[in-house]
Amino acid sequence: MIPFEPNLSGLAVARDILLTPFGLDEDKLLKALGTMFSHKVDYADLYFQSTRSEGWSLEEGIVKTGSFSIDQGVGVRAVSGDKTAFSYSDEISERALLEAAAATRTIARAGTGRVKIAGGMQPQGGRSLYLPNDPLASLDATAKVQLLERVEKMARAKDPRVVQVMAGLAGEYDVVLVLRSDGVLAADIRPLVRVSLTVIAEQNGRRETGSAGGGGRYSYDYFTDTVLEQYASEAVSSALVNLEARPAPAGPMTIVLGPGWPGILLHEAIGHGLEGDFNRKGSSAFAGCIGERVAAKGVTVVDDGTLQGRRGSLNIDDEGNPTQCTTLIEDGILKGYIQDTMNARLMKMPVTGNARRESFAHLPMPRMTNTYMLGGDKDPGEILASVKNGLYAVNFGGGQVDITNGKFVFSASEAYMIENGKLSYPVKGATLIGNGPDVLNRVSMIGNDMRLDSGVGVCGKEGQSVPVGVGQPTLRLDGITVGGTA
Repeated sequence: MIPFEPNLSGLAVARDILLTPFGLDEDKLLKALGTMFSHKVDYADLYFQSTRSEGWSLEEGIVKTGSFSIDQGVGVRAVSGDKTAFSYSDEISERALLEAAAATRTIARAGTGRVKIAGGMQPQGGRSLYLPNDPLASLDATAKVQLLERVEKMARAKDPRVVQVMAGLAGEYDVVLVLRSDGVLAADIRPLVRVSLTVIAEQNGRRETGSAGGGGRYSYDYFTDTVLEQYASEAVSSALVNLEARPAPAGPMTIVLGPGWPGILLHEAIGHGLEGDFNRKGSSAFAGCIGERVAAKGVTVVDDGTLQGRRGSLNIDDEGNPTQCTTLIEDGILKGYIQDTMNARLMKMPVTGNARRESFAHLPMPRMTNTYMLGGDKDPGEILASVKNGLYAVNFGGGQVDITNGKFVFSASEAYMIENGKLSYPVKGATLIGNGPDVLNRVSMIGNDMRLDSGVGVCGKEGQSVPVGVGQPTLRLDGITVGGTA
């Protein structure tokens, strides 16, 4: 874990980008906040953001699309009890700020409240989990196209059955500044890059796809030839495996989940149910269960926003709080929830640094960062050998979950049958069906090979998308329902 240290240089950059060009300073920001506290308000904040992003895609050997955008603005929020008023503007100016602040007073009662606005600024330090560089400037346009051409050639060279390759490159340079009514002033400079690769392989008239990719909070130089070769190998291998896949059987069976990306099942089926807002409202299957056993012994799940360079990591959350590693489940016992400021205050629980928003035009809410299960003591080979008949799921595609009861449906994009402790043949169309709380108690073996995903996760909640990370070791799950195609 990176030690907590001030990141005041990021604050200087944020001022130069988000305040100075628009004639704003901290005194004017305090003035805007002060207008909200003429009424009874418990808390208020300003969230400034400037985002430069780009995307490139290559298909059939040529660049088919290229995009570049700049988005900037400010979100103004006031909280009174469990009520929130929010206004935003894509114009950054003192006038727009004051108008947005005035609009948020609609939730507050008339008169002066107990809570007072801070009299001055308290610059807040942050972590140093990634370099504050602009990835868009790390390569010129020609080099970005050449990167996509290289990974396409690598994929085509893997096997003559590869008939089509689609590659994408995306980058983002995000600068945020948060000012809170308690005087905290914090900023973050967030780079983010990603390469995605999809291949189509054909054999005897049958076509199948495979995909791979990754990234994180780096510049484009992260994508060395070694990294790109790995993506190409994974995508082509997945497509070729699916060419040989047979229809998946259906029914209850023992499931072995591979390490890394299969943690997306953990994220969806369990992680969302541990977010503070759902539990405060009593709509989660885990509401009121702190201190109770909700999983098998040995199951420990954490949400960790402090991992170096990871896609889901943040120096500060979107309320200016330092991120942290929060233990959610320890040895099967529920220990806590993922919290933002409002839900933590209303539930009388600690803030965990998990307030996240898609942009300045959205409200923050408790969201996951990097959510994963810790490793156990079993060798992965031992886990496979323990299964007489079952399914080994290496990769997952789409899925959905109902957080009120934890029920989920997930489709495996790469899976194999296990026969007498060994992998036999690949299958297609396998769907895992169950509910999160039940699945947690069906974990019977935990591998010692915990791995994080390659950096591709995007989480959606209430119409907002944010980058996340997932991970887990190899797991054996007993008695899971599989929907198949056989």
